[in-house]
Amino acid sequence: MPVVGQRTVPSAPRRRPAPRLAVRKSPPRRGGIGRAQNLWPYALVAPALGGMLYLLVYPLVRAVLISFQDFRLRQLISGDADFVGLRNYRTLLTDPRFWEVVRRTFLFMTVNVVLIMVIATLVALMVERLGRIGRTVVLCSLVLAWAMPVVAATTVFQWLFHSEFGIVNWSLTSLGLDSFDRYPWFANGTAAFAILVTLIVWQSVPFAAITLYSALTTVSPELYESARLDGAGAGRIFRSVTFPILRPIFLLVVSLEVIWTFKAFVQIWVMTRGGPGDATTILPVYAVQTALSSQRYDLGSAASMVTVVLMSGVLVLYFRQMLRQEDETR
Repeated sequence: MPVVGQRTVPSAPRRRPAPRLAVRKSPPRRGGIGRAQNLWPYALVAPALGGMLYLLVYPLVRAVLISFQDFRLRQLISGDADFVGLRNYRTLLTDPRFWEVVRRTFLFMTVNVVLIMVIATLVALMVERLGRIGRTVVLCSLVLAWAMPVVAATTVFQWLFHSEFGIVNWSLTSLGLDSFDRYPWFANGTAAFAILVTLIVWQSVPFAAITLYSALTTVSPELYESARLDGAGAGRIFRSVTFPILRPIFLLVVSLEVIWTFKAFVQIWVMTRGGPGDATTILPVYAVQTALSSQRYDLGSAASMVTVVLMSGVLVLYFRQMLRQEDETR
């Protein structure tokens, strides 16, 4: 230690140098491998996307083009068609029969959707209150009815209402209603319309009921108990507790049923082909009749485009109303 005067001053301790950390340098990435890894997910999705574009987008674009062309049987064979602008749409929109079909389409859609949602809601509420065995039986029955092919279900309904061998006429005649002996159901426009509504409702209720029942299982039982303690009845509980929670699913099911009933074609075409007369002709049937019967594929495509526009307009108005109600409840 160095000496300063009479005192000894300790020397400062020497600092050891900090150990150097060895930094490993990662090998440079190869640009080709990185790009290939980034493109691999798109390559996996590409076949499904290409199939969707070919099966959905291409027919839609082709139908739009045909609706602006003079496209008849000769053009279908030769492949050469002239563009005529909006002439097909003017011809369609000035046809009184077209507007009668539009009115009937909206009537058909409204009746079906209202019946489907009322019956499906009642079935869902019933299933919720059943025991395990009863719930299993009802749900299995709904799934089986839902899984039946559309053409098979339509054929069964044709047999049921057959004028000579149908079980409906036999049952009514057995009850003493002799006026229904060999009654031609499909020769009466109102009766044929009612049968088609019954068929559509029977096919649509299972999906709506199962979906609403699944949403009902998410409602807490404590909410029901609190409402009952406050003296609320069954109707009040449904309006104030159940329906507000089910509203998003309920509105979703309504929109799906609007689409389903608006574009119903197979049932009508197999059962009545739009008859008798035009009693069961709705827009999809009208478009096919115009395209096939008169070989006016241009007018048929125009009718299909008008159908898409009308259905989209109904859904837009419906969703706007739905969002408005949600904003008011907040």
